[in-house]
Amino acid sequence: GDLASPANEARSRAERTFHALRASHPDPLALRLAHLLLSPTHPAAPMAAVLLRRLISPGSQAFVYPALAPATQSSLRALLLSAASSPGLSRSISKKLSDAVAELATYLLPSGSWPDLLTFLYKSVASASSPPALQESALNTLARLASHLAAGFPDLHALLLAALSHPSSTDVRVAGLNAAISVIQSLPSAADRDRFQDLLPAMMRALAESLNCGNEGSAQEALEMMIELAGLEPRFLRRQLPDVVASMLQIAEAPGLEDGTRHLAVEFVVTLAEARERAPGMMRRLPRYVGRLFAVVMTMLLDVQDEPAWYAAVSEEEDAGETGSFVFAQECLDRLAIAVGGNTILPVAAELLPSYIGAEEWKRRHAALMTISQIAEGCAKVMTKNLDQVVGMVLNSFNDPHPRVRWAAINAVGQLSTDLGPELQNKLHHVVLPALASAMDDSENPRVQAHAASAILNFSENCRPEILTPYLDVIVGKLLLLLQSGSQMVQEGALTALASAADSSQVQQKIPLKVFWSILLLIHAKHIESGTLPKVL
Repeated sequence: GDLASPANEARSRAERTFHALRASHPDPLALRLAHLLLSPTHPAAPMAAVLLRRLISPGSQAFVYPALAPATQSSLRALLLSAASSPGLSRSISKKLSDAVAELATYLLPSGSWPDLLTFLYKSVASASSPPALQESALNTLARLASHLAAGFPDLHALLLAALSHPSSTDVRVAGLNAAISVIQSLPSAADRDRFQDLLPAMMRALAESLNCGNEGSAQEALEMMIELAGLEPRFLRRQLPDVVASMLQIAEAPGLEDGTRHLAVEFVVTLAEARERAPGMMRRLPRYVGRLFAVVMTMLLDVQDEPAWYAAVSEEEDAGETGSFVFAQECLDRLAIAVGGNTILPVAAELLPSYIGAEEWKRRHAALMTISQIAEGCAKVMTKNLDQVVGMVLNSFNDPHPRVRWAAINAVGQLSTDLGPELQNKLHHVVLPALASAMDDSENPRVQAHAASAILNFSENCRPEILTPYLDVIVGKLLLLLQSGSQMVQEGALTALASAADSSQVQQKIPLKVFWSILLLIHAKHIESGTLPKVL
């Protein structure tokens, strides 16, 4: 009881007592804890399960199993299996007990030291009289030990199919899904795995039924398992790929589900697209589904809010107002474009972007520009062939009425300058540099000013000196004005851009004196606090 006490002193005293008993009386300690589990309603049963696992887990510092007497070891194994089948076992204790059994089994099974475990698990899963809680626990244990047990488990295919189709328990069906995926991954050859191909529809039904029952927690567990399967054994899915992907996209598109559930469904499809080495070109053969996925992810980019802290630019955090869905969507667009390439992604983007970029709602215009930024790396070769159209679409948004959209347009130019350079610099410097210079005049929005200065840096890094030199006087003049800004973010962006412009132009002799005096004045200005600039300089 004291181990669960809110008082630090009581907990520490109890821990010392436990470790003293473990050192002096390990055999009776392990057996007493195991006996407590035979009374699952006992208030100490949950803690007993935790402590016992520490004693029998090979990775625990409290691991004492090898030091126990042989008779104690035998009794302990029997008590564990007896406790696992106790009626009235709560789901929480059942999971802890299942984990403890699995931990000990990983230590014993390689030497064949627990033959009763296989018999116990088989009967627990196969018996019509087994309660759902016991079946679920046994299936979860089987999943943990699949690499040790799958080869010798009788009627494994039939047992998994029965679990996946359990008539009353969603938890058993999800545990069956877990076990099926673990077994499939543990099999040594593609031929062995193919024998379980016909389980896939039942696996997908188990997932769908979890959602239909409102059990999103179990569904999320199942989705995580499916993602693991998609990453490690994508070929197992290839025969029924359209059906599997369509089911996942239905989950991703469902507005009533939790964000976490929808994200996992998207993650599954993106993971499948990334499995190029194990299953080349699988997703490229499904362009319609790539389009649906792209559309879903773009809607997630709408989950962004106007945030005063962002406009104030008082901190360097550019993600103020961005939600988890927004950040997740950015990452997915980047990964998807790299995985399937521009020839697949750009036709899809070309269908969606015009309606977004021309929308009245600022969030849609913002989403369009963020999409262009995120897919640029993966689509660079194809985008370069359509450079005028892509950059033109972005530059039109430099005059957008919403500052966050203008920021996104500048961000896109900076990203395109990196990913599509030096072609962009060579062909479109005459429109990009004046646009960035003009954006630096947006004194009402320091965040936008600072980002325009930063984009100059991106542009300069892939730029030949003869291209940059004609614009240098105008750019340097504007950057020097920004050094007088009251915003540290703007000052730092201007200083960094000045250094980059000077380095790229290779005409440093034209500007160092002006920059030197401006920086000296800035440091001595009364409104600048001591110590704010040395890190930049």
